[in-house]
Amino acid sequence: MRKTIILQATENNPYADLEFLDLESMAQVEITSECEEHPIEAALIEGMESGWQAVLPGEQTIRIIFDQPQAIQHIILMFDEHEQSRTQEFILLYRADNDDSFHEILRQQYHFSPPTTTREIEHYNVNLNQLMVLELRITPDISGGVACAKLKQLRLA
Repeated sequence: MRKTIILQATENNPYADLEFLDLESMAQVEITSECEEHPIEAALIEGMESGWQAVLPGEQTIRIIFDQPQAIQHIILMFDEHEQSRTQEFILLYRADNDDSFHEILRQQYHFSPPTTTREIEHYNVNLNQLMVLELRITPDISGGVACAKLKQLRLA
């Protein structure tokens, strides 16, 4: 019998060519709430997989404040919800260097319906120069239900 070993296709990582910012060394983070078991670092630092979760229900804010102005072309967000059906809304805002006000990048809603619809992944191509602050506001349940905000991953390149 003749046989040949073939290479299996590896999982295609659409972000493999992106060089993500090292937020740990170049920014500080302000948050409105955080669960001890799911700190904000778990969503912002590569290699940490548990993600962030608020300890309190309702709207939450994550604000990344850079030490020096940055140029950002990619924002990648990943949200997971395996426990309850809900419609979440998030708003991304930014403030540039020498600017006192925030500007909205986008506002989006997404419906989680476990066990089938449990993950939202967003990749935004942006052109943010002289970025000093990036803010993510999450309303975990727009119907006013008792849900805690979660963020699996936030990456900037």
